[in-house]
Amino acid sequence: MLRQRLRLRGSPARLVGRLILVLFALILVYYGGMLVLLALGVEPSTVNSISGYRSAFDWAAGIDDADITGRVRLVAGLGGLAAFLLFGYLALKEIPRPYLARSDIRLGEEQRGVTDISPRAIERVAELAAGENPAVNSARARLEDETLVLELHAKRARELARTLRDVQRRALEELRRHELPVSTVDVTLTAFDSPTRRELR
Repeated sequence: MLRQRLRLRGSPARLVGRLILVLFALILVYYGGMLVLLALGVEPSTVNSISGYRSAFDWAAGIDDADITGRVRLVAGLGGLAAFLLFGYLALKEIPRPYLARSDIRLGEEQRGVTDISPRAIERVAELAAGENPAVNSARARLEDETLVLELHAKRARELARTLRDVQRRALEELRRHELPVSTVDVTLTAFDSPTRRELR
């Protein structure tokens, strides 16, 4: 049986985030080079003509209380909020989101061709087998390598252990009858109906 491969979901926003990251990295490298030039004894006026670091510092140092008006505060606040939301969104998009890549499972290979089956078909066989139990409200199957995980929603809380065993037996019998390559069925109760409509999760 083929193993499921782990893949990562990508987003176009990741490209924008990486471009901004590269831009900041280039700025840091550039001004780091200016710092090296100053350390090597290059004239500050020459370095300032290249990078404008001193002009930017003098402009920032010349800001006083009279320049910070209400409109400036509003623009700065809204700009900071927009930058926070933008960079936060881009940072979230950089978080990897792995998922299991599902592919067809090869059942057999002969001289004239091969026999493949989709994972969903195997899951559906188990779900239909579980639904034959009158105590089952709904079932959802998920194939993980050679193990099939079957999640049940039972109609009542009585005889849950017997219901779980019966569902597991039915699913295994159907899988073997169709000669499907699944050796283990794990049954999990996710919810059950009760007079108070409470669910066990």
